[in-house]
Amino acid sequence: MSTEAVGSTSPVPAGELALAQRVRQLQSLIEESREVSVGPSTSFAATLQAATTADPAPAAPIGSSGVAGAGGTGSTSQYDPLIEQAAARNGIDPAVLHGLIQQESGFDPEAQSSAGAAGLTQLMPGTASSLGVANALNPAESIEGGARYLSQMMSRFGGNTEDALAAYNAGPGAVQQYGGVPPYAETQSYVQKVLGYAGAYRQAHPSPAGLGVTA
Repeated sequence: MSTEAVGSTSPVPAGELALAQRVRQLQSLIEESREVSVGPSTSFAATLQAATTADPAPAAPIGSSGVAGAGGTGSTSQYDPLIEQAAARNGIDPAVLHGLIQQESGFDPEAQSSAGAAGLTQLMPGTASSLGVANALNPAESIEGGARYLSQMMSRFGGNTEDALAAYNAGPGAVQQYGGVPPYAETQSYVQKVLGYAGAYRQAHPSPAGLGVTA
């Protein structure tokens, strides 16, 4: 060990100098490596932000009930099997029944209107009773009742889907009175929306069950 006082100008041993230079070289290489792999202005947070703000893949449409896949413009609903079965039993297009439910309740089985209509197909108490529906808030009963009533309206108006939907909304008397869809803004909008939902559903489900009336 040297006996020189601190602050002496005696030269640093060659071995220590070489070690210090090597350390500086390694530090320099590490910094350069960071610049190449990440970039001077890139961080993990910035990369994550870019990924989350990029255009996402289309999600399943969300119906008015706010449940993914519960309707939308052509999405699959958990009630599709019930809809297809009820449509088949009553000889109507399942796509139209799907569109009707989307418009009536947004696939909310507990939906209730101020006028007293309830359930997926928004049946009034008197209508529900006449159709044999004991509990309009029961999805299976509501779908069956709505399908049965729509089928009755289809038969009454010669298979005309627009007139049948108008009757479902405004009552058969109004359709009979005007010889077709009555000049009510609400009813006209209702018919077009249901048909629009039905068309979108057929497009999204190009299967025999969604293309037409099933006997």
